[in-house]
Amino acid sequence: MLLAVDVGNTDTVFGLYQTGTWNHIWRMRSLVHENVSHYESKLRLHFLEAGLSFGDVKTVVLCSVVPDMTPIIQKMLRSLFGDEIIMVGPDIYPELDIAIDHPHEIGADLIANAVAVMSRYKQNCVVVDFGTALTFTTVSKDGKILGVAILPGLVTAVKALFANTAQLPEVPLKLPASAIGKNTTEAIQAGILLGYEGLVKSLILRIRTELGGDCIAVATGGLSSIIETLKDEFVEIDRKLTLDGLRIIGERVKSF
Repeated sequence: MLLAVDVGNTDTVFGLYQTGTWNHIWRMRSLVHENVSHYESKLRLHFLEAGLSFGDVKTVVLCSVVPDMTPIIQKMLRSLFGDEIIMVGPDIYPELDIAIDHPHEIGADLIANAVAVMSRYKQNCVVVDFGTALTFTTVSKDGKILGVAILPGLVTAVKALFANTAQLPEVPLKLPASAIGKNTTEAIQAGILLGYEGLVKSLILRIRTELGGDCIAVATGGLSSIIETLKDEFVEIDRKLTLDGLRIIGERVKSF
């Protein structure tokens, strides 16, 4: 059994993989002020409720984009599963060439996404990850991360608007029927969701143009299905893409 752990800015995701499938996926809020025992008790409860034993886990793979949480989660995992925790970084998967100026600056989750699509597809691909940040990671058909575009995610954009404007409320992420909002909620939904629809299409088109038109797009992340009108832009929408990349990395490391 393999345990993949993805520490993100909003949530930390734990995925248990066995016999070709993700049997369990659990989410916890990423709270930097909490200690090791907080996360350990929650994970113990998940294992208990699922009737699982920590001893059944043979491989643990961790990626984190929250530096303050990384040592906390590392310590928790080592106390439960031993010291052989695979930590994802730019050198973890030799088959992936990170062809950017400063490879150590790239998020570990983006590395996992790139590994997943380069293993699944053998062609140029842009991975659009709808998370706390909205990221576009371009991977070439020969296994190179060519570069990344980053901007605030959907929830981040809504929260920023709510926090910095006195009269605008926080609204649900629901695609409006019209770009012409008839009330404040619809106005914000039109601006954010329809605005992001155009933004995503525009960036994918520009990336494809720069690659001579030869590039597929794959979506992932917790909000990847929110903007339904974007689904035809992608050959696949897979919320487990990052976990799959972590699994592939774990299996690769264990085989050597």
